[in-house]
Amino acid sequence: MTPAAPPFDARALRDAFGCFATGVTVITTQDDAGNRLGLTANSFTSVSLDPPLLLFCPANNASILPGIHTSGRFAVNILANASQAVADRFTRKNIDRFADASWEDWDGVPVLADAKAAFACTLHADHDGGDHRIIVGRITRFGLNTTRELLLYLHGRYRRLDVGS
Repeated sequence: MTPAAPPFDARALRDAFGCFATGVTVITTQDDAGNRLGLTANSFTSVSLDPPLLLFCPANNASILPGIHTSGRFAVNILANASQAVADRFTRKNIDRFADASWEDWDGVPVLADAKAAFACTLHADHDGGDHRIIVGRITRFGLNTTRELLLYLHGRYRRLDVGS
């Protein structure tokens, strides 16, 4: 492996980040006018058990950010393998991203009924992260379905996890 020196080639850096397999999430909120907003993200991680915190990192210009800031709430939906179409839908613009899926209301935020796991959160902190924000949420409610397979993302493609018994 030959290390790269700054300034970094953005495509090469993105490819290097893409070597880390992640789950796929859809982040959702509802603004004060009742508009549902959301995006697909794989920049998600747990932060703390006590207090229960998690984070995700949307781009600075993400359309969901004003809704999160005004409502103070959001949900993280960890997608099951069967929800790949939902992940794709939430990357597109000028469409109803919430169509063609079943949604529940958890504490004022939309949660995907078929998620592998979901977390309703209040906004705990918002930090500068360069061209992204680091949004920290305090978990107020969560659910887990142990029977659904996880949707993964690696090297720019969705993947399946083959778990033996």
